[in-house]
Amino acid sequence: MTLRNDASSRERRALWLLWITPALWSVNYIVARTAPGVVEPHMLALGRWALAGVILGFIARSELWRERRSSLRVAWQYLVLGALGMLICGAWVYLGAQTTTAMNIALIYAASPVLIALGAVLWLGERFSWRQGLGVLVAMAGVFHVVVKGQWAALGQVQWVAGDGWIVVAMIAWAGFSLLQKKWPSPLGATARLATICMGGVLVLLPFAAWEWQQAETPPWSMQATWLVVGAGLVPGVGAYWAYGFCQKVLGASRVAASLYLGPLYGGLTAWVVLGESLGWHHVMGAGLILPGIYLASRQAPASPEI
Repeated sequence: MTLRNDASSRERRALWLLWITPALWSVNYIVARTAPGVVEPHMLALGRWALAGVILGFIARSELWRERRSSLRVAWQYLVLGALGMLICGAWVYLGAQTTTAMNIALIYAASPVLIALGAVLWLGERFSWRQGLGVLVAMAGVFHVVVKGQWAALGQVQWVAGDGWIVVAMIAWAGFSLLQKKWPSPLGATARLATICMGGVLVLLPFAAWEWQQAETPPWSMQATWLVVGAGLVPGVGAYWAYGFCQKVLGASRVAASLYLGPLYGGLTAWVVLGESLGWHHVMGAGLILPGIYLASRQAPASPEI
C-alpha cells in the first residue's frame, strides 16, 4: 500500500510539473534575445551547464559517488545526451536566435512533441490512445494559432533564414534527447542523472567555447554576461531540465512531450510581462485549445484501443 501511495504521489507531482516546466523554459526566450553582442552562444551554454552541473552534482554527490562505476561504464551515453541537450539544444538555439524570429522558433519547435510521441510509439513501444492523439491535434492547432497570431494566411509568408536551420536541427536533437533518456534507463535519480548529463555537455561544449573565446569579435566579459549565465543556469537549466527529466521518468516520453505545446503560450506571456510586447486575443484563443489538448494528451492511455 505504501509503495502504491508513493507512486501515486510521484505521478501527481509529475502532472503538476507538466504545467510549470514550460514556464521555466520560457526564461530562455529572454536570455536568447538579450545575449547577442553580450556573450557568445557556446560560451553562454558552457557557463549555463557548468553552473547547473556544479549545483546538481553537489545535491546528488552521495548518489553520484555510489554509482560512479555504473556511470563510467556508460559514459559515452552521457556524452551523447550532453551533445544533444546542451550543445545542440543549448548553444545552437542561441546561435539560431541571432538571425531568426521568435515566431519561427516557436513554429519549428511545435513539431518536436509530434516527433517525440511518434518515436515513443515506434521506437520505445509506448502505447498511444486515440484520446492522446486527439489531444496532440487540438494542442497543435492552438500552437499554430498562437504563432501565426490568429492569421492563418501568415503561414505562407514565413521567411526562412539561416537561424531557422539551426532551430530545425535543435528541434530534432531535442526529440532524440527525450527518447534516448527513456531508451537508456539509469539507476540514477533525476537530479544525479541530470548532473551527469551536464558533465557530458560541458566536455562537449569546451572546445567550441574555447574557439569562440579566441575570436577577435568576441565581446569582453561583463556583469550582464554573468547574469545571463546565472539566470540561464538556474531557471531553464537546473529547474526546467530537472523537472522534465523527473516527469519523463514517471509519466513516459509521449505524455510529457505534449507539455512542450505550452512553450509558445508561456513564451508570449513572458515577452508581455518582461519585454513589454503586446498580448493579443490570439494568445487567449490559443490557450483555449492548448490547455485542454495538454490535458487529453497527458492522460494515461487505457487498455484499448491503441493507434
